[in-house]
Amino acid sequence: MEYKIREMKNEDYDEIFALWGTIHGFGIRTIDDSKEGVMRFIKRNPTTSIVAESDGHIVGSILCGHDGRCGCFYHVCVKEEYRKHGIGKAMAVYAMRALQKEHINKVDLIAFRENTGGNEFWIHVGAKKREDVNYYDFNLNEENITRFNS
Repeated sequence: MEYKIREMKNEDYDEIFALWGTIHGFGIRTIDDSKEGVMRFIKRNPTTSIVAESDGHIVGSILCGHDGRCGCFYHVCVKEEYRKHGIGKAMAVYAMRALQKEHINKVDLIAFRENTGGNEFWIHVGAKKREDVNYYDFNLNEENITRFNS
């Protein structure tokens, strides 16, 4: 299976959003994952967010950014029929190398507990599950609702 990894572009949004809609257990936020929200993210992180393409179609994506100290992966996904071909790992490595070029030395990510496939993937590629921290967040906009794909 041939594929290529490249930086995400604004014009990729519609195809990426459609891909997200096919991923079981995927959480899509009403504001952050809107076209405007993703364009804002790409503008702030122009070299670290990436896609995988096969036959001219997007089959995987990672929203990846950093705060100057730590990188973060969001919405890591590969289209179901393209899984188990190394695409997810290749995307993660590509994004990590892009972060290293920006002198970022650590990447964090969240996988929802119910996302069995995602959790298995991260463990398989060597991510370490942290048991020593609690994760908290503050919702600053009640209209930014996460909806999960079934």
